[in-house]
Amino acid sequence: QVQLVESGGGLVQAGGSLRLSCVASGRTFTYGGVGWFRQAPGKEREFVSTIMWNDGNTRYAESVKGRFTISKDNAKSTVYLQMNSLKPEDTAVYYCAVGQNYLSPLEAGYYYWGRGTQVTVSS
Repeated sequence: QVQLVESGGGLVQAGGSLRLSCVASGRTFTYGGVGWFRQAPGKEREFVSTIMWNDGNTRYAESVKGRFTISKDNAKSTVYLQMNSLKPEDTAVYYCAVGQNYLSPLEAGYYYWGRGTQVTVSS
Protein backbone atom coordinates (compact mmCIF):
# COMPACT_ATOMS: atom_id res chain seq x y z
CA GLN A 1 0.00 0.00 0.00
CA VAL A 2 1.09 3.56 -0.75
CA GLN A 3 -0.43 6.72 0.63
CA LEU A 4 -0.07 10.04 -1.17
CA VAL A 5 -0.87 13.49 0.15
CA GLU A 6 -0.79 16.56 -2.07
CA SER A 7 -0.47 20.13 -0.80
CA GLY A 8 0.40 23.58 -2.01
CA GLY A 9 -2.61 24.44 -4.07
CA GLY A 10 -4.41 27.75 -3.84
CA LEU A 11 -5.62 30.84 -5.63
CA VAL A 12 -3.12 32.79 -7.71
CA GLN A 13 -3.29 35.46 -10.38
CA ALA A 14 -2.31 34.74 -13.95
CA GLY A 15 1.45 34.91 -14.32
CA GLY A 16 1.99 33.81 -10.76
CA SER A 17 3.61 30.70 -9.31
CA LEU A 18 2.76 27.84 -7.00
CA ARG A 19 4.69 24.82 -5.79
CA LEU A 20 2.80 21.61 -5.22
CA SER A 21 4.13 18.84 -3.00
CA CYS A 22 3.30 15.15 -2.99
CA VAL A 23 4.41 13.21 0.08
CA ALA A 24 4.45 9.44 -0.30
CA SER A 25 4.42 6.87 2.49
CA GLY A 26 4.24 3.12 2.59
CA ARG A 27 5.82 0.77 0.05
CA THR A 28 6.96 3.51 -2.29
CA PHE A 29 10.16 1.71 -3.23
CA THR A 30 8.17 -0.85 -5.16
CA TYR A 31 7.06 1.73 -7.71
CA GLY A 32 9.07 3.35 -10.43
CA GLY A 33 7.84 6.89 -10.56
CA VAL A 34 5.45 9.60 -9.56
CA GLY A 35 3.17 11.44 -11.90
CA TRP A 36 1.12 14.60 -11.69
CA PHE A 37 -2.27 14.77 -13.37
CA ARG A 38 -4.98 17.40 -13.33
CA GLN A 39 -8.70 17.59 -13.88
CA ALA A 40 -10.51 20.78 -14.76
CA PRO A 41 -14.27 21.16 -14.25
CA GLY A 42 -16.17 19.27 -16.91
CA LYS A 43 -13.03 17.80 -18.45
CA GLU A 44 -11.19 14.50 -18.41
CA ARG A 45 -8.21 14.08 -16.14
CA GLU A 46 -5.01 14.75 -18.07
CA PHE A 47 -1.31 14.07 -17.68
CA VAL A 48 0.92 16.92 -16.53
CA SER A 49 4.33 15.50 -15.67
CA THR A 50 6.15 12.49 -14.27
CA ILE A 51 9.51 11.69 -12.71
CA MET A 52 11.31 8.43 -11.98
CA TRP A 53 12.55 7.74 -8.44
CA ASN A 54 15.84 6.18 -9.46
CA ASP A 55 17.25 8.09 -12.41
CA GLY A 56 15.33 11.36 -12.06
CA ASN A 57 14.28 11.42 -15.70
CA THR A 58 11.21 13.49 -16.41
CA ARG A 59 8.45 13.94 -18.93
CA TYR A 60 6.02 16.83 -19.45
CA ALA A 61 2.82 17.50 -21.27
CA GLU A 62 3.28 19.95 -24.13
CA SER A 63 0.92 22.40 -22.48
CA VAL A 64 3.21 22.88 -19.45
CA LYS A 65 6.68 22.52 -20.96
CA GLY A 66 8.90 25.45 -20.08
CA ARG A 67 6.56 26.58 -17.30
CA PHE A 68 6.36 23.63 -14.90
CA THR A 69 9.26 21.75 -13.32
CA ILE A 70 8.99 18.43 -11.55
CA SER A 71 11.57 17.42 -8.97
CA LYS A 72 12.02 14.97 -6.13
CA ASP A 73 13.59 14.51 -2.75
CA ASN A 74 14.08 10.80 -2.25
CA ALA A 75 15.06 11.21 1.39
CA LYS A 76 11.73 12.87 2.08
CA SER A 77 9.76 10.67 -0.33
CA THR A 78 8.43 13.89 -1.79
CA VAL A 79 7.85 15.03 -5.34
CA TYR A 80 7.37 18.69 -6.19
CA LEU A 81 5.71 20.46 -9.08
CA GLN A 82 6.92 24.02 -9.49
CA MET A 83 4.40 25.90 -11.59
CA ASN A 84 5.39 29.24 -13.06
CA SER A 85 3.69 31.62 -15.50
CA LEU A 86 0.36 30.16 -14.54
CA LYS A 87 -2.60 30.65 -16.86
CA PRO A 88 -6.34 30.49 -16.17
CA GLU A 89 -6.46 27.26 -18.17
CA ASP A 90 -4.18 25.67 -15.56
CA THR A 91 -7.08 25.81 -13.12
CA ALA A 92 -7.82 22.26 -11.99
CA VAL A 93 -7.54 19.76 -9.20
CA TYR A 94 -4.01 18.39 -9.29
CA TYR A 95 -3.38 14.79 -8.33
CA CYS A 96 -0.20 12.83 -7.79
CA ALA A 97 0.03 9.11 -8.35
CA VAL A 98 2.64 6.35 -8.23
CA GLY A 99 3.17 3.82 -10.96
CA GLN A 100 5.47 1.20 -12.40
CA ASN A 101 5.85 2.09 -16.06
CA TYR A 102 8.74 4.22 -17.26
CA LEU A 103 7.70 7.88 -17.70
CA SER A 104 4.16 6.90 -18.50
CA PRO A 105 1.61 9.63 -19.38
CA LEU A 106 -1.26 7.17 -19.08
CA GLU A 107 -3.50 6.95 -16.05
CA ALA A 108 -3.67 3.19 -16.38
CA GLY A 109 0.00 2.97 -15.45
CA TYR A 110 -0.57 4.44 -11.99
CA TYR A 111 -1.87 2.40 -9.11
CA TYR A 112 -2.22 4.72 -6.12
CA TRP A 113 -3.58 8.24 -6.15
CA GLY A 114 -3.81 11.13 -3.75
CA ARG A 115 -6.98 13.09 -3.11
CA GLY A 116 -5.82 16.14 -5.00
CA THR A 117 -5.19 19.81 -4.35
CA GLN A 118 -7.10 22.65 -5.98
CA VAL A 119 -5.26 25.19 -8.10
CA THR A 120 -7.21 28.23 -9.24
CA VAL A 121 -5.68 30.83 -11.54
CA SER A 122 -7.58 34.08 -11.92
CA SER A 123 -7.30 36.27 -14.98
